[in-house]
Amino acid sequence: MENQSRGGSGGPRGPRGNDRGGRDGGRDGQQRRFGPPVRRVCIYCKDKNKVIDYKNGEQLRRYLTDRGKIRPRRKIGTCARHQRELAVAIKRARQLALLPYAPEHVRGMNA
Repeated sequence: MENQSRGGSGGPRGPRGNDRGGRDGGRDGQQRRFGPPVRRVCIYCKDKNKVIDYKNGEQLRRYLTDRGKIRPRRKIGTCARHQRELAVAIKRARQLALLPYAPEHVRGMNA
C-alpha cells in the first residue's frame, strides 16, 4: 500500500515537475513530439501539371525507402488517390527494372 501515496515524486520515469513547458513543448528550439499533425498538401493535387509516370524512375525513387519499400502516405503527404497511382507506377517501374525490388546491399550478398 506504499505505492499509492507517491505524491509528486513521479515513478520509474523520474520526478514529475513542470519542466515540460507550455504550448511550445518546453524544449528550446525543438519541435513538439505530439499534438495535432502538420497538415501536408498533396503535391500532385496542388500542381495539376505534375504527372505520375512509371518511366520516370528518378521521380519515383523519392517515394521509396532506403530498403526499397514504398513510403506511406502519412510520411510523404500524398492524397489517397495519388498514393494509389504512385504505388502502381512504382510496381510497373520495378517490372521494367527501372526501380529495384530490394536494396543494393541486400542484392549484393548473394552475388
